Amino acid sequence: MSFWEITRELIEGLGYTCVIFFVTLAAALPLGLLITFASRSKFAPLKLLTRGFVWIIRGTPLMLQIIFFDLGPGLLANALNKAFDWNLNLAVRSQWQHLMMVCIAFTINYACYFSEIYRGGIQGVPQGQHEAAAVLGMTKSQTFSKVIFLQVVKRIVAPMSNEIITLVKDTALASVVISVDMFTVAKHIVNQQVILWPIFYAGVFYLIFNGVLTILLGKLEKKLDYFKV
Repeated sequence: MSFWEITRELIEGLGYTCVIFFVTLAAALPLGLLITFASRSKFAPLKLLTRGFVWIIRGTPLMLQIIFFDLGPGLLANALNKAFDWNLNLAVRSQWQHLMMVCIAFTINYACYFSEIYRGGIQGVPQGQHEAAAVLGMTKSQTFSKVIFLQVVKRIVAPMSNEIITLVKDTALASVVISVDMFTVAKHIVNQQVILWPIFYAGVFYLIFNGVLTILLGKLEKKLDYFKV
């Protein structure tokens, strides 16, 4: 294969890597906030259940979670079929099904990490501001949206940026169940052509991706400089 043919295949793989990245980011950011609210709930069972779930997700490898979500439905269907003589077929077969399960695993994993960042940001806002908003007659939702939210955003930009950049690199873990992402494509070329440089060439794509993100996130952080905390 020529250099340009390898570049074309890696770019195609980069497209699937971007799907994992953007779907995960779009879903995990709001889900992480919901998990934060649940973990701070005054309803003890919900609070304990949520924190226990976050502890499990953060305490186990992402690769294991990807395998669980990819193989879990099929294993569950087999167990139910044997136990109740059913004929369920939940096995993940197509590449798009594998990709969907990978996105679910990534979303849940990163939502749990984002939730802890959100929680730290919310807890970092002085309690006096909550009390002042209550004195002014603001509801809890108004307090959060008009007083707390901007301060939380300012506080979480840096740690959130680190997690987002880590997400780009973690997409390579999808190679355990799919064969269309950029890292898997690079490994396939290495095995097929018996050459090593495509792996390092793929690393250049990851580096450029992260470089663009670093610039964009840096600009976002500068835009928030007007809001001092």
